[in-house]
Amino acid sequence: MTHPVGFDALMGILHRRLAPLPDHRTQGPNTRYAIQDAALGAFGIFFTQSPSFLEYQRRLQRTKGHNNAHTLLGVEQMPCDNQVRKLRDPIAPSALDPVFVEVFKSLEQHRMLAHFRGLGDQLLVALDGTNYFSSTAIHCDNCLTRQLTNGQTLSYHTAITPVIVCPGHSQVIALPPEYIMPQDGHAKQDCERAAGKRWLSKHADQGAPHGVSVLGDDLYSNQPFCALVLQHRCNFIFTCKPDSHPKLYERLAFWQANDSMATHEGHHWNGRFTEVTMVRYINDVRLRSGDDAVSVHWFEITVVNATTGEQLYHNRCITNHRLTADNVVAVAQAGRGRWKIESAPQAHRKEARNELRNCA
Repeated sequence: MTHPVGFDALMGILHRRLAPLPDHRTQGPNTRYAIQDAALGAFGIFFTQSPSFLEYQRRLQRTKGHNNAHTLLGVEQMPCDNQVRKLRDPIAPSALDPVFVEVFKSLEQHRMLAHFRGLGDQLLVALDGTNYFSSTAIHCDNCLTRQLTNGQTLSYHTAITPVIVCPGHSQVIALPPEYIMPQDGHAKQDCERAAGKRWLSKHADQGAPHGVSVLGDDLYSNQPFCALVLQHRCNFIFTCKPDSHPKLYERLAFWQANDSMATHEGHHWNGRFTEVTMVRYINDVRLRSGDDAVSVHWFEITVVNATTGEQLYHNRCITNHRLTADNVVAVAQAGRGRWKIESAPQAHRKEARNELRNCA
C-alpha cells in the first residue's frame, strides 16, 4: 500500500511548488535550462556526499547510462554548478515556503500529526537560530557581520529554523524558515528576535487553529515577543534566566522565602533508568515592572537519575499555560522538547555547514 505522504507524494509537492518559481531571464531560443531543474539540482546536494552533486550525476550518466537526478528527482537537464547558482540566486528564499506549508497540510489532512500533539492537543513549535555559513574572505549583500578579536570582519549567514517537536519523539517536522539578513529600510543589523517576529507575522495565524505552543530560549522571553505570540492566538513556553530578568527573580525569591511556591515530583522510566522530575512553580507573576506587564506563569524543572543522583537537565521557564499539579510536569517536559534541536551534536552542525558551503 502506498504511503499517503511517502516519497512520491513529497516529490509531487516539491515539483508543484517549484514549477511557478520566477524566471528572471529574458526568454529566447538560447534558454536551455529550466528554473525547476536548477532548483531540483540544488535540492539534490542532500542526497550525496559528493562535493559536486551534478558532476556526480554526470559520471553516473556516462558510466551507467542513467542518473538518479532524473530517476529520483525528475531533473530533465542538468545544469552545471555555476549555472545552478546563477539561476537560483535571484530567487528569494521565501519562494520555497509553500513547500513546507503544503507538506504540513498534507500531514494534517492524513492525521499524521496526532502523535505530535500534547498539552491539550497542542503542537509544539520550537524556534532556534542557527549559523549555516561564515567566512572572513567571502561576503554578499545578505551577510551579517561582526568584528573578531583579531581585527578581521566575519561575514555570516544565519536563519531561524522552526520545527514541530514532541517529547519522546526523535523526529521533527520542518516549517518554513526565516532568514536573518539585512532588511530594506532598517539601519540596524537584523537579529534573531526580529526574525522571530517576522516568522510569527507570516505563519502563526495559519497554525493557530491547529493549537500551537511556541518554544524558545531566553532571547524570546520578553514583553513584546510574548505579547505578539498571544496576539496571534498561540501559547508559549520560553526559557527565562535570572540574569536577564533581575526584577522578576527578586519577586520570585521573596515568594520562595514565604513558601508561596508549589512543588511537584514525577517519576518516569526512560527504558534504561528512572528519571525523577522535580518542579517548582507559581502562577500570575508579572514579567516586568509596570501596569501593562504581561502576566505569566513561572516554573523551574530539574531532572535527575533516580539511581545515581546525576542531574540530567535543569531549566527555568515562563509560560501562559496555567500551571497545576496535574499539568506542570507535562508543560515542563514540553518546554524541554526544544532541547533536542538546541543540543544537536556539533559534528552534525559542522557537516551541514560544509554541505551548504559546497552548494553556496
